[in-house]
Amino acid sequence: MSPASDLLAATLAQADFHPRLPQQRRLYEAAKVAIHQNRLGAGNKLPSTRDLASDLGIARNTVIAAFGQLAAEGYVNSVLGSGTYVADLRELARGMRSGGKDVTGQQHTMPTVAPAPPLSRRGEELTRYAAGARYEIQPFAPGDADFSSFPFKQWQRLQNRVWREARADLLDYGQCGGYLPLRQAITEYLRLSRSVKVSVEQVMITSGTQQSLDLCAQLLADAGDTAWVEDPCYWGARRVFQARGLKLHPVTVDADGMALEPEDLATRPRLVYVTPSHQYPTGAVMSLSRRRALLDVAVRKNAWILEDDYDSEFRYTGRPLAALQGLDHDNRVVYMGTFSKVLYPGIKVGYMVAPRELVEPFKSALYDLQRPGQLMVQAALADFMALGHFTTHVRKIRQIYGARRETLRRTLAQHLGAKAAQLVAISSEESGLHLVVELPDWADDVALQALAREAGLSVYPLSSYYLAPPVRRGLLVGYAYVTPEKIAYYGKLLASVIQSGVRR
Repeated sequence: MSPASDLLAATLAQADFHPRLPQQRRLYEAAKVAIHQNRLGAGNKLPSTRDLASDLGIARNTVIAAFGQLAAEGYVNSVLGSGTYVADLRELARGMRSGGKDVTGQQHTMPTVAPAPPLSRRGEELTRYAAGARYEIQPFAPGDADFSSFPFKQWQRLQNRVWREARADLLDYGQCGGYLPLRQAITEYLRLSRSVKVSVEQVMITSGTQQSLDLCAQLLADAGDTAWVEDPCYWGARRVFQARGLKLHPVTVDADGMALEPEDLATRPRLVYVTPSHQYPTGAVMSLSRRRALLDVAVRKNAWILEDDYDSEFRYTGRPLAALQGLDHDNRVVYMGTFSKVLYPGIKVGYMVAPRELVEPFKSALYDLQRPGQLMVQAALADFMALGHFTTHVRKIRQIYGARRETLRRTLAQHLGAKAAQLVAISSEESGLHLVVELPDWADDVALQALAREAGLSVYPLSSYYLAPPVRRGLLVGYAYVTPEKIAYYGKLLASVIQSGVRR
């Protein structure tokens, strides 16, 4: 047995050397490793395929296939009538850089390695200020994600049933705006619960609010156009509009929602982004008079209103508020919602209701630009809604989250102390998945966030959501995914942090 055969045989005998690969691939890998480690040096002659197959006790075709792969990648050089020799990898690299011939006689050129091109100005802006990790409302006790109320078994049964049906059409890309039965279920749901004026044809399934906003930004506005956004504003909307080259014009939010001033009306928006039923992040509800005024402005300025109804299911007293879209008589509102909050974030299924004149362009763009899929998930979700599980689930978690909200408010009030309680205000809106602890104007909510992090808490400063200089200070505290026991414990710690931040 030749030294090369001995070396390769020893490598192949190792139990942990790619045990799951076919023998041909194992031999190729063994030879490649030996060549890189210079144990099979440049110019060494390898055994013939017949001799190596005999030495290793494997089929000759296996050796021929491995040698062929090594030759194709430049590790060995076969010389007719002489044999197979190990290539000089350093000479090969030099030849490729200089444009000369390699050891196989092939002419190669390798361009000079240039530094990676820089990001675009837009890319630099987006990556310089990565908002997601700082702004997404998550449990105020890090690491806690309580999805114990989700009906896993029902959901699994529905998914299994869809897969057992083995429908080939559900393995394709989603066309025509999404799975028709799901669009029908969403249509009925929005009519009854949100007073949305909608037909099945107007409903399109997306991967969530971000994709819905991105489609609107691409189809309804051009780079350089102006988008009015609430101030403070949802970070995800800001990032989408900035990525599409829109100019953001912040409009102040007060207790009645977006408050248009003469200086705002002096500009001409192409898009108006609002969260009227539960403003994100302040929790304000847009008044009826403001809603009507905004619709009138949209008509006068030929603008589109993008209504983000991200958490309308979570209203803990009374019926859910009617959507702004239901008041629209001029087809100026694009309505959008998501299942990520009410089911689980990773489901990545949302929807949008487009005015009739936008339906065909939006469906075409959705397919051409995004190639949507997940029809199996959409089919299971359609059954989940049609069988009444969705309504039952919403009713259940609304009670759970409402109780957790009260536990957090009660815990903070109990432990803040009389002096701090006079300086802060805990939001009283009976909806949503977070509350706002408003602080005095002189308080530093960013510094308080850092103090909270040291105590093992994850809260977010209200001032960081502003585009213009912030007019309010506060902390956003998410409670939905924290167990009641953890809320009581961490709420006490948060109260202590707040006390230290407002102490003078």
